[in-house]
Amino acid sequence: MAKAETDLLVVGGGAAGLMAAGAAARAGQRVLVLEHNPKGTGQKLLITGKGRCNVTNACDVREFLRYVRRNPRFLYSCLYAFPPAAAMELFESLGVPLKTERGRRVFPQSDRAADILAALRAYAAGAGVVQGEAEALLLENGACAGVRTAGGELRARRVLLATGGVSYPATGSDGSGYALARAAGHTIVPPQPSLCSLVSPDGGCRRMMGLALRNVGLTLYQDAKPLFAEQGEALFTHFGLSGPLVLSASTYIGDFAKHRYTVEFDLKPALDEPALYARLTRDLAALGARAAPAVLEKLLPHSMRPVALERWGIDPATPAAQLTRAQKQALAALCKHWRVPVSALGDLEHAVVTAGGVDVREVDPKTMQSRLCPGLYFAGEILDVDARTGGYNLQIAWATAQAAARGV
Repeated sequence: MAKAETDLLVVGGGAAGLMAAGAAARAGQRVLVLEHNPKGTGQKLLITGKGRCNVTNACDVREFLRYVRRNPRFLYSCLYAFPPAAAMELFESLGVPLKTERGRRVFPQSDRAADILAALRAYAAGAGVVQGEAEALLLENGACAGVRTAGGELRARRVLLATGGVSYPATGSDGSGYALARAAGHTIVPPQPSLCSLVSPDGGCRRMMGLALRNVGLTLYQDAKPLFAEQGEALFTHFGLSGPLVLSASTYIGDFAKHRYTVEFDLKPALDEPALYARLTRDLAALGARAAPAVLEKLLPHSMRPVALERWGIDPATPAAQLTRAQKQALAALCKHWRVPVSALGDLEHAVVTAGGVDVREVDPKTMQSRLCPGLYFAGEILDVDARTGGYNLQIAWATAQAAARGV
């Protein structure tokens, strides 16, 4: 690879990298994108939102910041400069009609992440793309002057690291940018999974694996303290729990060595406990001489019933008419407080995003330029900023990328 000189060298052609490249190129900068995935740029975008790509969240900035889990104040300037409405306007101007679904989640009308990637590539068409690996930064007189690759040096007036985190490394997000940032003097907050599944020692999860719970309430407890509560969907797996509610709850979990974590499901959120008790009493009365467990047929999904019967603790042969008030109350309580202990976060490689990364105290929040190494910039998931599920993390990528492009 021959030497090249350019205004901006973007290391990493993912969501943030392509957005920054497009914005800088359209502002008249000579831009080159260095991408090490042989499949091309934007591969992780193709799997976001289960292949539909949750582009952003249609809320204002003040509401948006409530859903940022780490360092929300760092994002204040860039989000006000490029809010969700600006991202939506940009993609629609690039020929991708959008729609807003439950929870203000924004998707392409086509439900195709490939359409977002095609639009983003078109936006960045003014930038050149070269395949290769950034082996080291070129640091000269305390400033960044480019990168060294196996094929030679790529020199640039400014270098933007947009290499992502360490989740889904097959897409190119393999954590390689952390070593580059560290070599320039930056502190790396240890990466950990965020928006991930949860591991449970409860054998009932494996027995119910594949069961999707819809319209249930979920509360996450740290010891006896509730940390997170929301209503939506969850999934039992062979190792524990997954699904949208669980992913959001995972961002609130801290140190397992210091605290015990428990997920509690409200399987009947439309009814309070007295109302559910009254319903169960009517259903049991209608069963007559039938065995009491028959009441579970109308109450819970099929794969949940054997586990529920064990938790309820009654003799399966007990006639419905012979259940005591305490036994009926116990069933109502079980449905309102189905508890699952949590022992670990899910696999880092399969987390939706990575928490941790470049310490934002060492980065200018208005320009995304390093405070330690002039000429070096950051955007996207490489920064120690992450948010809940719902389009927030991609919006952070767009906003930090636009800020970096303005900065260069």
